[in-house]
Amino acid sequence: MLDKNNTPGHVAIIMDGNGRWAKEHGLNRTAGHREGVKRVKEIVKAAAGLGIKVITFFAFSAENWSRPKREIDILMRYLENFLGREIKDMHKNNIQFRVIGRGDRLPERLQKKIKAAEQKTRNNTGLTVVLALNYGARQEIVEAAKRFAESVLRKDNEVRDLDINLFSGYLYTARLADPDLLIRTSGEMRISNFLLWQLSYAELYFPKKFWPDFKAEDLKEAVREYQSRERRFGAL
Repeated sequence: MLDKNNTPGHVAIIMDGNGRWAKEHGLNRTAGHREGVKRVKEIVKAAAGLGIKVITFFAFSAENWSRPKREIDILMRYLENFLGREIKDMHKNNIQFRVIGRGDRLPERLQKKIKAAEQKTRNNTGLTVVLALNYGARQEIVEAAKRFAESVLRKDNEVRDLDINLFSGYLYTARLADPDLLIRTSGEMRISNFLLWQLSYAELYFPKKFWPDFKAEDLKEAVREYQSRERRFGAL
């Protein structure tokens, strides 16, 4: 049984293994991405049912642009189609949708759909679903430092004002609680430039299943594992 009083408030997920899943099934890589996009809907529904407040999916990294152009184009189309299909239901279910990362390099049609989805769901108060698109944590931290420096030049802040809380407000994730639990599927045990600042005290969980095989019950198992651990935050 899950302890409803000890549910992670924010779960971050690195959706890894789409290509390897496709290879195991004798399919091309894009078929793995298509199946992976389907899995997001199931996990969003499961997260809402568990009482999770925020779920963040690492959908496309700043480094993924080095992949073949055809694969990138198909993945962007899958994301665009996902927004077209799912945002109405998200809004109906009081889900707020957000995207973090640099949107300027994304296809213009996708940018427009993201903006419309964020606008439509901005006042919803249930689960917050975050997609990290064209996202890199080092890039995020550097941009936050620049924005703070600009605020000092404008005399909105002074250097001595800077602390952890103030700096966090300049990150893409401003106003979101830090993740309590990070899940990376496929058994790979690394963070891959994802939420480096925000994951400072998160519990890490590395199931061996590829993302297209990660189901609602697997999310529950991750939460069970989270609840079995003692979080000390540096204390005894």
